[in-house]
Amino acid sequence: MLLAVGLTAVSLAAQGLSPLEATPSATPSGPQPPTNALDKADLAFYVRHLYVYGPQINVEVGEYKESEIPGLLETTVTASYQLRSRDHQFFVSKDGKHLLEGKTYEIDKNPYYKVNETIDTTSAPSFGQEGASVVVVAYSDFQCPYCAQEAKVLRGQLMNEYGSRVRVYFRDFPLDMHEWAREAAIVGRCIQRQEPEAFWAYHDWIFDNQGAITKDNLKDKAVEQAKGHGVDPLKLTGCLSDESAAAEVEASLGEGRVLGITSTPTLFVNGRQLPGSQKWEQLKAVIDYELEYQKVAKNAGDDCGCALDLEFPK
Repeated sequence: MLLAVGLTAVSLAAQGLSPLEATPSATPSGPQPPTNALDKADLAFYVRHLYVYGPQINVEVGEYKESEIPGLLETTVTASYQLRSRDHQFFVSKDGKHLLEGKTYEIDKNPYYKVNETIDTTSAPSFGQEGASVVVVAYSDFQCPYCAQEAKVLRGQLMNEYGSRVRVYFRDFPLDMHEWAREAAIVGRCIQRQEPEAFWAYHDWIFDNQGAITKDNLKDKAVEQAKGHGVDPLKLTGCLSDESAAAEVEASLGEGRVLGITSTPTLFVNGRQLPGSQKWEQLKAVIDYELEYQKVAKNAGDDCGCALDLEFPK
């Protein structure tokens, strides 16, 4: 993700600013060359130059802590501009002389296990076999045209190709730029509460009819559509004013932000992030790879909760 403004040397030059002028002074006499990565001011200075972050971009260095790699500390440097931000994870030698930017992996764990632990599919709309070795989680926005395209792939080609071998979950990520997307997400949550299968009828209907829906007519059209799929309209209307349904949508949004989602649609295949609308061939290749990989690794997929611990008398 690019931080919209001030990320190139050209942009600094256009403002008549040198890199030093774009950086806070380290001493009363002016900026000093960075010498110690364990000094937050030095590290912020260094990162500004590394990524050409202009003065309008705030650069904040987090606390240093022991990393999972022996001998290295770690910290997160956050660059932010208005409502957008980008995190950089750095590992620092204990003498402060060397920096390593990147991610760490534990060889005996799935590389995306932390992502999978973050994603909460409890009560989320789903289709496919519980316990499938491959899980696709779609973060979507009902007013997003690219999400409508992706929905056809998931509900058509994916479902027809894989049947019970893949489990698909839907998560809400309504964007602020879409005036009725959040309300549409709340309607979906309320329908899901009553009739889980009716959610998917609503899902397909709303994506097929995006052009005919407005903020003013969404509720009436949605209630009318849901009636034909076993949903009680009075209960549905009551749910729409229930703050708990809106809270579920906000929780899904918050989860997506933690995962670094900035646009829709965004898919996760066993934790692997695939941003943007995916062509079927690309998505199929990733799923096929995961299906084969999990035959050996068995370290991802859907937890169906089917195991029972039974105690027998001795």
